[in-house]
Amino acid sequence: MSRPDPLGRLVEQLQRLPGIGAKSAQRLAFHILKTPREQVDRLTEAISEVKDRVTYCSVCNNITDADPCTFCRSENRDRQIICVVEEPQNVSAIEKTREFKGLYHVLMGALSPLQGIGPDDLKIKGLLGRVGHGVEEVILATNPNVEGEATAIYLARLLKPLGVKVTRIAMGVPVGSDLDYADEVTMHRSMEGRREV
Repeated sequence: MSRPDPLGRLVEQLQRLPGIGAKSAQRLAFHILKTPREQVDRLTEAISEVKDRVTYCSVCNNITDADPCTFCRSENRDRQIICVVEEPQNVSAIEKTREFKGLYHVLMGALSPLQGIGPDDLKIKGLLGRVGHGVEEVILATNPNVEGEATAIYLARLLKPLGVKVTRIAMGVPVGSDLDYADEVTMHRSMEGRREV
């Protein structure tokens, strides 16, 4: 289909976004074209503001518009517990539960030798520096995949000699699912992580 150059460039740029293919990019571009100018201006302003004002916390590496972030500044957070996650969006997932009241540390990735990501590419030094200041427990909440497991094992080996309690998030069968659909690894983790009722 022939389309004006500006629309073609917009489709091309939208296609670079994760999870957006050619058809989705085209649909979004045509939606933007039909949208009133004021709404499009608010969208472009919001995108610019994110790039101008949002940064990473100098303490925990979470995204923030004020350094240090609200979690690190808060007097109501339990400073004896740090939950380690791979990416900033993982913090949001944990916060939705409204259960965790400690601090966070974002690694900005996971160990992946195949992709050339080693320990020096992650924010591990900052974590080790924080552990000596009254921290009693570090919760390893990396993803339950090969990279996340490797990262958790690596961190546990570094943290245990520092005299801190190292725990791993529980994994297993999700609530609302059927045991028939659980794979062997998930069932194994569920059996390992069982608790008394």
